[in-house]
Amino acid sequence: MNGRTQPRGCDQPTLAPFDLHGLKTYDLNSRPSKVFHDDLGKPVDSGATINTWLESLPRQLAGNALRRVAGHLVRAKNQGRTVAAALGGHVIKTGCAPYLIDLIERRVLTAIALNGAAAIHDVELAIAGKTSEDVAAQLPTGQFGMARETADAFAVASRAGAENEIGLGAALGKYLDNLNCPHADSSLVLTAYRAGIPCTIHVALGTDIVHMHPHVSGAALGEASLIDFRRLCAVVAGMKDGVWMNLGSAVVMPEVFVKAVAVARNFGHDLDGLITVNCDKQAQYRSRVNVLERPTSEGIELIGHHELLLPLLHVATVCQLAATPPVLVNKGQAA
Repeated sequence: MNGRTQPRGCDQPTLAPFDLHGLKTYDLNSRPSKVFHDDLGKPVDSGATINTWLESLPRQLAGNALRRVAGHLVRAKNQGRTVAAALGGHVIKTGCAPYLIDLIERRVLTAIALNGAAAIHDVELAIAGKTSEDVAAQLPTGQFGMARETADAFAVASRAGAENEIGLGAALGKYLDNLNCPHADSSLVLTAYRAGIPCTIHVALGTDIVHMHPHVSGAALGEASLIDFRRLCAVVAGMKDGVWMNLGSAVVMPEVFVKAVAVARNFGHDLDGLITVNCDKQAQYRSRVNVLERPTSEGIELIGHHELLLPLLHVATVCQLAATPPVLVNKGQAA
Protein backbone atom coordinates (compact mmCIF):
# COMPACT_ATOMS: atom_id res chain seq x y z
CA MET A 1 0.00 0.00 0.00
CA ASN A 2 3.03 2.25 -0.67
CA GLY A 3 3.61 2.60 3.07
CA ARG A 4 0.29 4.39 3.58
CA THR A 5 -2.31 3.36 6.12
CA GLN A 6 -5.94 3.45 5.27
CA PRO A 7 -8.15 5.84 7.32
CA ARG A 8 -9.74 4.11 10.29
CA GLY A 9 -13.31 2.98 9.67
CA CYS A 10 -13.09 3.05 5.89
CA ASP A 11 -13.84 -0.67 5.75
CA GLN A 12 -17.01 -0.29 7.90
CA PRO A 13 -20.36 -0.80 6.13
CA THR A 14 -22.21 2.49 5.41
CA LEU A 15 -25.64 3.22 6.92
CA ALA A 16 -28.37 2.99 4.32
CA PRO A 17 -30.58 6.10 3.83
CA PHE A 18 -33.91 5.92 5.62
CA ASP A 19 -36.70 4.77 3.32
CA LEU A 20 -39.35 7.55 3.46
CA HIS A 21 -41.97 5.68 1.47
CA GLY A 22 -45.10 5.24 3.55
CA LEU A 23 -44.66 8.57 5.44
CA LYS A 24 -47.98 9.65 7.02
CA THR A 25 -49.23 13.10 5.98
CA TYR A 26 -52.24 15.28 6.76
CA ASP A 27 -54.18 18.12 5.19
CA LEU A 28 -52.46 21.52 5.70
CA ASN A 29 -55.75 23.21 6.59
CA SER A 30 -56.18 20.87 9.55
CA ARG A 31 -52.81 21.75 11.10
CA PRO A 32 -52.57 24.19 14.05
CA SER A 33 -50.44 27.19 13.03
CA LYS A 34 -48.97 30.27 14.72
CA VAL A 35 -48.96 32.70 11.78
CA PHE A 36 -52.07 33.57 9.78
CA HIS A 37 -52.70 35.76 6.76
CA ASP A 38 -54.48 38.37 8.87
CA ASP A 39 -51.38 38.64 11.11
CA LEU A 40 -49.14 39.84 8.29
CA GLY A 41 -47.88 43.40 8.06
CA LYS A 42 -49.67 45.71 5.65
CA PRO A 43 -47.67 48.35 3.75
CA VAL A 44 -49.29 51.80 3.91
CA ASP A 45 -49.18 54.84 1.66
CA SER A 46 -47.31 58.02 2.52
CA GLY A 47 -50.51 59.79 3.57
CA ALA A 48 -51.56 57.17 6.10
CA THR A 49 -52.47 58.27 9.62
CA ILE A 50 -50.37 57.10 12.55
CA ASN A 51 -53.30 54.98 13.74
CA THR A 52 -53.46 53.25 10.37
CA TRP A 53 -49.72 52.66 10.43
CA LEU A 54 -49.80 51.16 13.92
CA GLU A 55 -52.63 48.86 12.89
CA SER A 56 -50.57 47.81 9.87
CA LEU A 57 -47.71 46.42 11.99
CA PRO A 58 -47.40 42.62 11.97
CA ARG A 59 -49.43 40.98 14.71
CA GLN A 60 -46.46 38.92 15.78
CA LEU A 61 -43.84 38.94 18.54
CA ALA A 62 -42.71 42.52 19.30
CA GLY A 63 -45.61 44.00 17.35
CA ASN A 64 -48.04 42.31 19.75
CA ALA A 65 -45.84 43.11 22.77
CA LEU A 66 -45.85 46.81 21.85
CA ARG A 67 -49.64 46.86 21.67
CA ARG A 68 -49.89 44.92 24.93
CA VAL A 69 -47.65 47.33 26.84
CA ALA A 70 -49.56 50.34 25.48
CA GLY A 71 -52.80 48.65 26.49
CA HIS A 72 -51.56 48.09 30.04
CA LEU A 73 -50.46 51.74 30.32
CA VAL A 74 -53.88 52.95 29.21
CA ARG A 75 -55.68 50.47 31.47
CA ALA A 76 -53.58 51.50 34.47
CA LYS A 77 -54.17 55.18 33.76
CA ASN A 78 -57.92 54.75 33.47
CA GLN A 79 -58.05 52.66 36.64
CA GLY A 80 -55.97 55.17 38.61
CA ARG A 81 -53.10 52.72 39.07
CA THR A 82 -49.44 53.58 39.45
CA VAL A 83 -47.28 53.66 36.32
CA ALA A 84 -43.58 54.11 37.06
CA ALA A 85 -40.59 54.40 34.74
CA ALA A 86 -37.02 53.69 35.83
CA LEU A 87 -34.34 54.77 33.41
CA GLY A 88 -30.66 54.80 32.68
CA GLY A 89 -28.65 57.63 31.18
CA HIS A 90 -28.79 56.46 27.59
CA VAL A 91 -32.55 57.07 27.43
CA ILE A 92 -31.94 60.79 28.09
CA LYS A 93 -28.90 60.95 25.81
CA THR A 94 -30.82 59.56 22.86
CA GLY A 95 -33.45 62.28 23.11
CA CYS A 96 -36.31 60.30 24.63
CA ALA A 97 -37.19 62.44 27.67
CA PRO A 98 -39.88 64.43 25.77
CA TYR A 99 -41.92 61.25 25.27
CA LEU A 100 -41.88 60.51 29.00
CA ILE A 101 -42.59 64.17 29.79
CA ASP A 102 -45.67 63.99 27.59
CA LEU A 103 -46.85 60.85 29.40
CA ILE A 104 -46.49 62.70 32.72
CA GLU A 105 -48.54 65.59 31.37
CA ARG A 106 -51.20 63.13 30.16
CA ARG A 107 -51.25 61.62 33.67
CA VAL A 108 -50.21 58.22 32.39
CA LEU A 109 -46.79 58.19 34.05
CA THR A 110 -47.13 58.80 37.79
CA ALA A 111 -43.60 58.16 39.13
CA ILE A 112 -40.07 58.19 37.76
CA ALA A 113 -36.78 56.83 39.06
CA LEU A 114 -33.37 57.64 37.57
CA ASN A 115 -29.82 56.47 38.07
CA GLY A 116 -27.15 59.11 38.56
CA ALA A 117 -26.17 59.30 34.90
CA ALA A 118 -29.73 59.89 33.75
CA ALA A 119 -30.14 62.71 36.27
CA ILE A 120 -26.87 64.32 35.15
CA HIS A 121 -27.84 64.32 31.47
CA ASP A 122 -31.26 65.67 32.40
CA VAL A 123 -29.77 68.54 34.41
CA GLU A 124 -27.29 69.48 31.70
CA LEU A 125 -29.99 69.57 29.03
CA ALA A 126 -32.13 71.84 31.21
CA ILE A 127 -29.30 74.24 32.06
CA ALA A 128 -27.27 74.30 28.84
CA GLY A 129 -29.42 72.64 26.21
CA LYS A 130 -26.71 70.03 25.59
CA THR A 131 -25.12 67.00 27.24
CA SER A 132 -22.91 63.94 26.62
CA GLU A 133 -19.34 65.12 26.29
CA ASP A 134 -16.73 63.44 24.09
CA VAL A 135 -15.00 61.27 26.68
CA ALA A 136 -12.22 60.11 24.35
CA ALA A 137 -11.27 63.71 23.61
CA GLN A 138 -11.72 65.11 27.11
CA LEU A 139 -10.06 62.33 29.12
CA PRO A 140 -6.43 62.84 27.94
CA THR A 141 -6.62 66.57 28.67
CA GLY A 142 -7.91 66.09 32.21
CA GLN A 143 -11.17 67.90 31.45
CA PHE A 144 -13.57 64.97 31.39
CA GLY A 145 -16.43 65.53 33.83
CA MET A 146 -15.23 68.94 35.00
CA ALA A 147 -18.28 71.04 34.07
CA ARG A 148 -18.89 73.46 36.93
CA GLU A 149 -22.67 73.89 36.69
CA THR A 150 -23.36 70.17 36.72
CA ALA A 151 -21.39 69.60 39.91
CA ASP A 152 -22.90 72.69 41.55
CA ALA A 153 -26.42 71.38 40.94
CA PHE A 154 -25.70 68.08 42.65
CA ALA A 155 -23.71 69.66 45.47
CA VAL A 156 -26.56 71.98 46.40
CA ALA A 157 -29.41 69.54 45.76
CA SER A 158 -27.86 66.63 47.63
CA ARG A 159 -27.32 68.75 50.75
CA ALA A 160 -30.84 70.16 50.56
CA GLY A 161 -32.29 66.73 49.91
CA ALA A 162 -30.51 65.24 52.92
CA GLU A 163 -30.95 68.13 55.38
CA ASN A 164 -34.61 68.73 54.54
CA GLU A 165 -35.34 64.99 54.22
CA ILE A 166 -36.96 65.40 50.81
CA GLY A 167 -34.52 63.24 48.85
CA LEU A 168 -32.31 63.97 45.86
CA GLY A 169 -34.97 63.90 43.15
CA ALA A 170 -37.27 66.47 44.74
CA ALA A 171 -34.34 68.68 45.75
CA LEU A 172 -32.89 68.61 42.25
CA GLY A 173 -36.28 69.45 40.77
CA LYS A 174 -36.61 72.40 43.13
CA TYR A 175 -33.07 73.55 42.29
CA LEU A 176 -33.85 73.55 38.56
CA ASP A 177 -37.18 75.29 39.15
CA ASN A 178 -35.47 78.11 41.04
CA LEU A 179 -32.80 78.39 38.36
CA ASN A 180 -35.29 79.37 35.64
CA CYS A 181 -33.53 77.05 33.20
CA PRO A 182 -33.63 78.13 29.56
CA HIS A 183 -34.46 74.59 28.47
CA ALA A 184 -36.83 73.62 31.26
CA ASP A 185 -39.17 71.88 28.84
CA SER A 186 -36.55 69.17 28.20
CA SER A 187 -36.14 68.17 31.86
CA LEU A 188 -37.88 65.06 33.12
CA VAL A 189 -36.79 65.83 36.70
CA LEU A 190 -38.24 69.33 36.56
CA THR A 191 -41.47 68.15 34.91
CA ALA A 192 -41.98 65.58 37.66
CA TYR A 193 -41.32 68.20 40.34
CA ARG A 194 -43.82 70.63 38.84
CA ALA A 195 -46.39 67.85 38.36
CA GLY A 196 -46.02 66.80 41.99
CA ILE A 197 -45.22 63.17 41.23
CA PRO A 198 -42.41 61.14 42.88
CA CYS A 199 -39.01 61.53 41.24
CA THR A 200 -36.27 59.49 42.86
CA ILE A 201 -32.57 59.38 41.99
CA HIS A 202 -30.46 56.35 42.86
CA VAL A 203 -26.74 57.04 43.01
CA ALA A 204 -23.86 54.57 42.99
CA LEU A 205 -21.02 56.55 44.54
CA GLY A 206 -17.97 56.88 42.34
CA THR A 207 -19.79 56.22 39.07
CA ASP A 208 -20.77 59.76 38.06
CA ILE A 209 -18.76 62.77 36.93
CA VAL A 210 -20.01 64.96 39.78
CA HIS A 211 -18.39 62.64 42.32
CA MET A 212 -14.98 63.95 41.24
CA HIS A 213 -15.72 67.47 42.53
CA PRO A 214 -14.57 68.35 46.08
CA HIS A 215 -17.68 70.32 47.07
CA VAL A 216 -20.02 67.39 46.29
CA SER A 217 -20.55 65.58 49.58
CA GLY A 218 -20.64 61.81 49.54
CA ALA A 219 -22.49 61.83 52.84
CA ALA A 220 -25.16 64.17 51.46
CA LEU A 221 -25.48 62.22 48.22
CA GLY A 222 -25.76 58.95 50.09
CA GLU A 223 -28.36 60.23 52.54
CA ALA A 224 -30.44 61.99 49.88
CA SER A 225 -30.35 58.94 47.64
CA LEU A 226 -31.27 56.62 50.51
CA ILE A 227 -34.28 58.82 51.29
CA ASP A 228 -35.23 58.44 47.64
CA PHE A 229 -34.93 54.66 47.89
CA ARG A 230 -37.33 54.65 50.81
CA ARG A 231 -39.68 56.91 48.88
CA LEU A 232 -39.48 54.49 45.97
CA CYS A 233 -40.43 51.67 48.36
CA ALA A 234 -43.62 53.64 49.06
CA VAL A 235 -44.27 53.91 45.32
CA VAL A 236 -43.73 50.19 44.72
CA ALA A 237 -45.88 49.27 47.74
CA GLY A 238 -48.84 50.83 45.91
CA MET A 239 -48.29 49.10 42.57
CA LYS A 240 -51.06 46.51 42.67
CA ASP A 241 -52.35 46.29 39.08
CA GLY A 242 -49.81 48.95 38.12
CA VAL A 243 -47.02 49.02 35.54
CA TRP A 244 -43.27 49.22 36.17
CA MET A 245 -41.10 50.04 33.14
CA ASN A 246 -37.34 49.57 33.20
CA LEU A 247 -35.95 51.71 30.40
CA GLY A 248 -32.31 51.22 29.47
CA SER A 249 -30.84 50.36 32.86
CA ALA A 250 -28.92 47.09 32.91
CA VAL A 251 -27.79 47.00 36.55
CA VAL A 252 -28.62 49.82 38.98
CA MET A 253 -32.35 50.26 38.48
CA PRO A 254 -33.19 46.53 38.25
CA GLU A 255 -31.31 46.02 41.53
CA VAL A 256 -33.04 48.98 43.17
CA PHE A 257 -36.43 47.74 42.00
CA VAL A 258 -36.08 44.21 43.34
CA LYS A 259 -35.05 45.59 46.76
CA ALA A 260 -38.10 47.89 46.79
CA VAL A 261 -40.28 44.89 45.93
CA ALA A 262 -38.70 42.98 48.82
CA VAL A 263 -39.57 45.78 51.24
CA ALA A 264 -43.14 46.01 49.95
CA ARG A 265 -43.61 42.24 50.24
CA ASN A 266 -42.05 42.20 53.73
CA PHE A 267 -44.69 44.65 54.92
CA GLY A 268 -47.46 42.60 53.34
CA HIS A 269 -48.42 44.91 50.48
CA ASP A 270 -50.45 43.36 47.67
CA LEU A 271 -48.59 43.50 44.34
CA ASP A 272 -50.97 41.21 42.47
CA GLY A 273 -51.56 42.29 38.90
CA LEU A 274 -48.26 44.17 38.67
CA ILE A 275 -47.04 44.28 35.08
CA THR A 276 -43.33 44.77 34.47
CA VAL A 277 -41.76 45.91 31.22
CA ASN A 278 -38.13 46.01 30.12
CA CYS A 279 -37.12 48.18 27.16
CA ASP A 280 -33.48 48.08 26.18
CA LYS A 281 -31.11 47.75 23.25
CA GLN A 282 -30.30 44.19 24.22
CA ALA A 283 -31.43 41.58 26.72
CA GLN A 284 -29.59 41.73 30.06
CA TYR A 285 -29.47 39.27 32.95
CA ARG A 286 -30.53 41.56 35.80
CA SER A 287 -33.33 43.27 33.93
CA ARG A 288 -34.67 39.86 32.93
CA VAL A 289 -34.63 38.22 36.36
CA ASN A 290 -35.10 41.27 38.63
CA VAL A 291 -37.73 43.00 36.51
CA LEU A 292 -39.46 40.44 34.30
CA GLU A 293 -39.30 37.19 36.26
CA ARG A 294 -38.92 37.44 40.03
CA PRO A 295 -41.35 40.22 41.02
CA THR A 296 -44.34 39.43 38.78
CA SER A 297 -46.25 36.81 36.86
CA GLU A 298 -46.31 38.90 33.68
CA GLY A 299 -43.18 40.52 32.32
CA ILE A 300 -42.94 41.94 28.82
CA GLU A 301 -39.66 42.64 27.02
CA LEU A 302 -39.20 45.04 24.11
CA ILE A 303 -35.74 45.04 22.55
CA GLY A 304 -34.62 47.87 20.27
CA HIS A 305 -32.88 51.22 20.04
CA HIS A 306 -34.33 53.70 22.53
CA GLU A 307 -34.65 56.44 19.93
CA LEU A 308 -36.97 54.19 17.89
CA LEU A 309 -38.64 52.01 20.50
CA LEU A 310 -39.74 54.69 22.99
CA PRO A 311 -41.33 56.97 20.37
CA LEU A 312 -43.18 53.89 19.09
CA LEU A 313 -44.39 53.00 22.58
CA HIS A 314 -45.41 56.59 23.20
CA VAL A 315 -47.49 56.96 20.04
CA ALA A 316 -49.07 53.52 20.50
CA THR A 317 -50.10 54.56 24.01
CA VAL A 318 -51.44 57.93 22.91
CA CYS A 319 -53.48 56.33 20.12
CA GLN A 320 -54.95 53.72 22.47
CA LEU A 321 -55.66 56.42 25.02
CA ALA A 322 -57.61 58.42 22.45
CA ALA A 323 -59.57 55.34 21.38
CA THR A 324 -60.40 54.16 24.89
CA PRO A 325 -63.20 55.88 26.82
CA PRO A 326 -62.07 56.94 30.29
CA VAL A 327 -63.07 54.71 33.18
CA LEU A 328 -64.16 56.16 36.51
CA VAL A 329 -61.56 55.30 39.13
CA ASN A 330 -62.49 53.77 42.45
CA LYS A 331 -62.91 56.02 45.41
CA GLY A 332 -59.56 56.72 47.01
CA GLN A 333 -57.58 56.16 43.84
CA ALA A 334 -55.73 58.87 41.98
CA ALA A 335 -57.43 60.33 38.93
